[in-house]
Amino acid sequence: MDNDYKYACSLKEVKPGTTKKVCFPGYAPILIANVDGTIYAVDDTCTHEDSSLSLGCLKQDKVKCTLHGSWFSVVTGEPTEDPADEPLERYSIYLRHDEIWINLTPIS
Repeated sequence: MDNDYKYACSLKEVKPGTTKKVCFPGYAPILIANVDGTIYAVDDTCTHEDSSLSLGCLKQDKVKCTLHGSWFSVVTGEPTEDPADEPLERYSIYLRHDEIWINLTPIS
């Protein structure tokens, strides 16, 4: 693991079917999602209207923005329902013991 990974939270804090918002100084908030035991990380802010996705629900591998109803895939970052049309940034995850670490450089 290189120095670009930062400790985010314990795996126990993100149970299957849930999300958690994490913040790092100098970076936009990141949403961690647990989809059937697989952890994903995407931007927490909806690309349509700057609303926190951590306020929405996770259904299978998609998270809903509560402001206007856009859905985003936490796997690809792509919007799957209007009105959002821009994808979320995605981030690499590293699991160590029961810890979730995030690389703060978006996946290109």
